[in-house]
Amino acid sequence: MALASKRFSDEFAALIDKVVRVSTVQGIKLEGKLLAYNPSDYSIWLADVKNEGGNVIPKVFLSGNNILMIETMEAGIDMQKLAERLNRVFPNMVKYIKEADVILVMDRIRVTRSGVVEGSGPAAERVQKVFEEFIKEETK
Repeated sequence: MALASKRFSDEFAALIDKVVRVSTVQGIKLEGKLLAYNPSDYSIWLADVKNEGGNVIPKVFLSGNNILMIETMEAGIDMQKLAERLNRVFPNMVKYIKEADVILVMDRIRVTRSGVVEGSGPAAERVQKVFEEFIKEETK
């Protein structure tokens, strides 16, 4: 039970900074970037919110009690799959930290969904090349 609860929390946290579509119990549909949420009641804060009429609202706070459904509009890359690919190139030197959505290679090269964000040198260049190849394959 605790594992399932942690997995739910991890998956919900991975939605931060992603575009989502929210349906409320009142039948309202909103689409925007998830900025933050309250883990105790899953109230959410959205930015650049479009309503059904096409109007844009800079920021909206929704109470968790009013949310019927949240849909992911952008999936992003599978970081676990990328970590496995990097592990084939750098055996036993890759750690995927799911909570932070970060891959560490050799404890010094940091990889996010946007590529290598920390680290330099030939190893970091090789990690970036593997990342770019992975992105190219995933978008086909």
